[in-house]
Amino acid sequence: MTTDAAATLARTESYAIRTIDLGIRFRRNRRGRRSFKDLLAGRRRRTRPGEFWALRNVSIDVRPGEAIGVVGRNGQGKSTLLKLVAGVMIPDEGRVEVTGGVAPLIEITGGFVDDLTVRDNVYLTAGLHGMNRSQIDAKFEEIIGFADIGDFLDTPYKHLSSGMKVRIAFAVISQLEEPIILVDEVLAVGDKSFREKCYRRIDEMLAGGRTLFFVSHNERDLRRFCTRGLYLDKGALVLDGPIDDVLERYNAEHGTS
Repeated sequence: MTTDAAATLARTESYAIRTIDLGIRFRRNRRGRRSFKDLLAGRRRRTRPGEFWALRNVSIDVRPGEAIGVVGRNGQGKSTLLKLVAGVMIPDEGRVEVTGGVAPLIEITGGFVDDLTVRDNVYLTAGLHGMNRSQIDAKFEEIIGFADIGDFLDTPYKHLSSGMKVRIAFAVISQLEEPIILVDEVLAVGDKSFREKCYRRIDEMLAGGRTLFFVSHNERDLRRFCTRGLYLDKGALVLDGPIDDVLERYNAEHGTS
């Protein structure tokens, strides 16, 4: 190992997630699409009319096993932060360092193929997330049992209700063995009994030492799972502290959620 590689490892091995001066800008309308030149220009390019910073100057360190709740009003950068951590978006400024893989419970029905059956979608989606066929075979009954849609196993995915789609998606993604879990409002969907099942599954993952990044407007869920909070407002990190302090500050400024 080179000296530089050893130094990089020493900096990152004690963190599950680290963001350094993280920033990303968006356009307000579809006409103003960004070119490859824009993407490569980085911070040297000045913000153009119609652009805004969805996140800027966000620096956080997350240690393995921490459970962090991300709070803020709609449109303040919460989901964008999770997508940057998941690697599905590329920052315009700063960087994201992630140690280990990520299980993304964000927009979890995305990637499923409408015309394939539930069975085929389970194998496809789990495979895309790194599970081999023998691993999926071993977990298949547990996945279907968790989703509780056995009668629809060979039904095309497009014919499922929205609630059933969420159940099968959560059942697949929550079986991944990745050390970091990203959850974005997924528990707001589904009936009470399924939400309780999801709660127990997240409790199990946390008990196993997983790291949790959790976006929600539900204070009870945030207090249940999280010990630390991040409060985002207008794309900036306003407060990073104990979850109770973060919720108190957020409610004082914007009322109860």
